[in-house]
Amino acid sequence: MLALVVAGVCVRLGIWQLDRLHGRREINAAIRSGLALPARPLDELLAEHPARSLGFRQVTVTGTYEAADEIILYGRSLDGRNGNHVLTPLRPSDGGPSVIVDRGWVPFEMDTPPVADAAPPAGEVTVTGALFPPDATGGAALGSPTVSRVDLTQLAATLGEDVLPMYILLADQQPPQPGALPTPAPLPELTEGPHMSYALQWFAFATIAVVGLVVLVRRDLRDQARATT
Repeated sequence: MLALVVAGVCVRLGIWQLDRLHGRREINAAIRSGLALPARPLDELLAEHPARSLGFRQVTVTGTYEAADEIILYGRSLDGRNGNHVLTPLRPSDGGPSVIVDRGWVPFEMDTPPVADAAPPAGEVTVTGALFPPDATGGAALGSPTVSRVDLTQLAATLGEDVLPMYILLADQQPPQPGALPTPAPLPELTEGPHMSYALQWFAFATIAVVGLVVLVRRDLRDQARATT
């Protein structure tokens, strides 16, 4: 009975890993589909689609950075180097909601915004990048200018203004960054993760449990047969 329970649990965990693999493949397909489309002005896309449906679309938006309201997204590495990302609000010239722009990577010691050595261009700037959904939603206003994940509800409460429910991962801007930092962050690597290998491991454990049960049952039957002869 215990072996059957163990086998059932292992099968269920294997199916769960396959479900996660399916979800990862769907996300990867959505990213590829969005990035394959040419960049379009954000205001045009918002006139045609709800903002939350625009994940992974490439957009352009013109506005002014508000460096005084920067947030540090800490614990982000680049090419093996520890560091942080700089999140800077961009107030669009057309009067739309502010857009949080992930301007890229800075060294780990640059953890106090506004980051003077990675200041954005002054005045009006045109940003190009891909829209990404937040990592979380529903957070309260920040008590410090650092975060471990992008929560746009939280950032809106902190800024005290409307914020687009997607953020931009910066690819290019005109005029360009005045200095070498921040370094634009690369797009996420589209891997399927370890889910398939984990699923196969769980199914293997289930098989071992069932085979072990069969072996034990056959041994018991053989021992009983010997005892009656």
